[in-house]
Amino acid sequence: MTNEPLTLHKQDLLAHIRHQTALANRNNISRTQAYLEFYQQHKEIHWALLAHLVSRNGGWNMTDLKGEWLPLLMDEHAIQPFFWFLERSNWLIFHDAYPQLLLYKEMKRTGADLTSLLGSLGVSIFMHNYWKEFLMNPDSARLTRALIVNEQQYIEQRVVQKPFTLNRIFSTYAFMTQSVLSLSQVLFPYKAHPTDRRISVTGLGVEHFPKVTERIMLGKTLYKLLFEDRFRLEKIHAFTTRIPHTGSRADYWPHLFSPRKSMQSADQSYHMRVDGQNLHEGMSKLYSPALLAVWENIDHAPADGVDWYRDEKWHTMVNEEVTDLSPIDNESYARTLHWMEYGVKWVTTLT
Repeated sequence: MTNEPLTLHKQDLLAHIRHQTALANRNNISRTQAYLEFYQQHKEIHWALLAHLVSRNGGWNMTDLKGEWLPLLMDEHAIQPFFWFLERSNWLIFHDAYPQLLLYKEMKRTGADLTSLLGSLGVSIFMHNYWKEFLMNPDSARLTRALIVNEQQYIEQRVVQKPFTLNRIFSTYAFMTQSVLSLSQVLFPYKAHPTDRRISVTGLGVEHFPKVTERIMLGKTLYKLLFEDRFRLEKIHAFTTRIPHTGSRADYWPHLFSPRKSMQSADQSYHMRVDGQNLHEGMSKLYSPALLAVWENIDHAPADGVDWYRDEKWHTMVNEEVTDLSPIDNESYARTLHWMEYGVKWVTTLT
């Protein structure tokens, strides 16, 4: 890192980047849209599209806390910590990554190497050489894997390993119940064929979330799943541009989910509705609210400036390729929903 004083132009640039980041980091909806808009302009930054899709899933997970099933498993005292965990992780990753994207945008525009400013933006020294390399040799996959490692490490000590998270999230009955019922999945929706009315999904289940190495491997596997098939990638990208993100799961399966709550009785709502991708006749849709209808913006404490990078072994994880893919499809996702509804009904009979 250099100790040279920053010019007025560079100071203004840093101030602009921080301001734009804060504006876009108001909530899950605004940051998810910011990722997509950036990717639309800079498609060589594959990570931005991956981040957009993962952020969509983050929004769906947030609204699940106020949706059909989870309020039956969790009281409000449990729901609030889960929302804080999801929102804080979402906020921190954007807070760290989006300034890197905006700085790259300026470097691309001017042709100048401004990577010396990464430190002033609080970016780990781990990322500096990867951005320098990318300017000389734009290897999108290598940069994406580096960003995956960096962002998962960025939230590791700031959120995941916090005593609050370990005691109020990962050690709770609600978290274990969600794991057993397979409530945690990352989905990529897309329209497989022009003649299909319904949206298809692919994606992966989330296991062992508290382990940073598992989250990094999940991110790299999701990246491979997203970009390995160019035809499907185009279809997924088309979904992101055609369907605005609201946080409701009705965004991708409106035949099964609704952002409006049914007026039927609680007893009726226990009837099995998920059969393949269809509703039984007369059954209401599953409630999945829009995010801004159920969660207000929150003020975040500033992120600390401690650099996570201590061990060169993390560069090895950037270079490691993933080979094993066991993606979700429409049938397996619908089957999961089917068993989730059975599971929720069973769990609620015990309480």
